[in-house]
Amino acid sequence: MPQALERNSALTLGKGTKIWKKKGAVYEGDWKFGKRDGYGTLSLPDQETGKYRRLYTGWWKGDKKSGYGIQFFGPKEYYEGEWCGNQRSGWGRMYYSNGDIYEGHWLNDKPDGEGMLRLKNGNRYEGYWKRGLKNGLGRFFHLDHGQLFEGFWVDNVAKCGTMIDFGRDEAPEPTQFPIPEVKVLDPDGLLEEALAMFRKIQEEGD
Repeated sequence: MPQALERNSALTLGKGTKIWKKKGAVYEGDWKFGKRDGYGTLSLPDQETGKYRRLYTGWWKGDKKSGYGIQFFGPKEYYEGEWCGNQRSGWGRMYYSNGDIYEGHWLNDKPDGEGMLRLKNGNRYEGYWKRGLKNGLGRFFHLDHGQLFEGFWVDNVAKCGTMIDFGRDEAPEPTQFPIPEVKVLDPDGLLEEALAMFRKIQEEGD
């Protein structure tokens, strides 16, 4: 790729190519008023082989990644999804080098909003995120043990919730004992009692 490119042929408006001499980075794509704007690809030379590898392919706005694009962080780690101002923002899917995959919403380059993290071993978390951490309601499927935890999370820590058996018979490493099923013997009576207590509290407050 690089030999045939001019050192700096970036157009003020239209399609063009630019090579940054210091790092050897190459951009091929659309330009507007001297800035990357539109669709284009940014590549860098590999430090070991010297061959060019794609760093980012997608949309740009005002010299920054904006819109849909794919960013390569390593041979087995990349992100495909929406960008805003050079940061992952909107919906996107991240493939991590350890085999984990996150799919969901992003904000300020971190998972934020509703999303799913699927671990390499098949376990997964489905729920809400804030600043890249599990925060809010969520469900964690321990498929290796055949259990499901559903509850509330604060900064990656499950604060409260319930654990039940889920696909335990098919789990590769099931727990030694199943979780006993809990049943309410008199649900109607329990509901009436709760309503009575609620009314009493209201009357005392009036």
